[in-house]
Amino acid sequence: MIQATDPSVESTGRSNHPGHALPDRGLISWVKRQKGLIVAATSLIAIFTHLVLRFVVRADVATCNYPLLATIVVCGLPLVWGLLKKMWRREFGSDLLGGVSIVTSFVMGEYLAGSIIVLMLSGGEALESYALRSASSVLAALAKRIPSGAHRKTAAGIVDVPLHEVAVGDTLVIYPHDICPVDGVVIEGHGSMDESYLTGEPFEITKTTGSPVISGAINNDSSLTIRTTQLAADSRYAKIMEVMRESEQTRPHLRRLGDKLGAVYTPVAIVLALFAWALSGEALRFLSVLVIATPCPLLIGIPIAIIGSISLCARRAIIVKNPLALEQISSCRIGIFDKTGTLTYGEPKLTDQIVAPGFVQRDVLALAASLELYSRHPLGLAIVAQAKAEGLPPLETHKSVRHPARGSAVS
Repeated sequence: MIQATDPSVESTGRSNHPGHALPDRGLISWVKRQKGLIVAATSLIAIFTHLVLRFVVRADVATCNYPLLATIVVCGLPLVWGLLKKMWRREFGSDLLGGVSIVTSFVMGEYLAGSIIVLMLSGGEALESYALRSASSVLAALAKRIPSGAHRKTAAGIVDVPLHEVAVGDTLVIYPHDICPVDGVVIEGHGSMDESYLTGEPFEITKTTGSPVISGAINNDSSLTIRTTQLAADSRYAKIMEVMRESEQTRPHLRRLGDKLGAVYTPVAIVLALFAWALSGEALRFLSVLVIATPCPLLIGIPIAIIGSISLCARRAIIVKNPLALEQISSCRIGIFDKTGTLTYGEPKLTDQIVAPGFVQRDVLALAASLELYSRHPLGLAIVAQAKAEGLPPLETHKSVRHPARGSAVS
């Protein structure tokens, strides 16, 4: 990833060019990002160990409960603390009932029930984090495309230099099929570039002297010489990577359906649990109602639905930048699209031909294709492509003239 301090550094903390090492983010940062997954895996292992000790080893009750007790203390209490902080902010979500169940099961010595609630809460959090990471996976793939260096043209010849050493006004050579490393202007050469990764437009953009080029565009078959107009850190590609980094650092909090109902559902469930305790005289009934009332489908089902939606969109070439949009889309009434390349392929095709009486369809197509053979208009290219598909050779021409906005003339 291009960063303001060093344009050759990726978001992973690794250097893109040799000999330029940077320290890794460290184990603590990784643990914070994977906290939900670690807690879920730990509680699952503890529950499995408890079952093995109880039904296979036939150990005593105290020994069997050690893994569960450790899970509630080490993993459950931080979850409860996080829920308390949400309560302080007056956020009463569906997971609050799970926190009450964890505390109750710990007090009553029902460690298995508490560990299962810990697994549900952490599992939902892990799936939610995975959904957020999946949302930026396509942008993360873009970060891997940025070149690590550039070919600088000097009086002594062409020298390969690290990207962060490229200055404004440098002369760079873009070899065929190279990715343009910085923004600039063509000063020598004639060719075309594929800018679809950056603009979404599926056309090859012709480049000649004076044409602007943008970082991240893929050069085609001709070498181009450019003069840089921006530092690598200020180029178009760098701005895209900056957006990606900001979205990773300020990930949205997914509002689950249960969170919207939590302010009513949680107090009602606690009142019912107290009522069951009062009628039966057994505190265990209080815990039973809380565990049953904990909305497991809401804690886990919604993140799974979001992951499935993001994956389905990705398979259809739709990038979901913010998963929160998936929950808000039901309230949308107006959609605005960039048509070309989004709703259409941007490549016209000849599908039907209406021929005047007295003319043969293949002869008309051959004449039209011959007329459009030297045109670069998308509609002309579609006619030529259809003629080739039907095996119609172009007629011999001697002179071709293009009149802007009035078509072509061939003789």
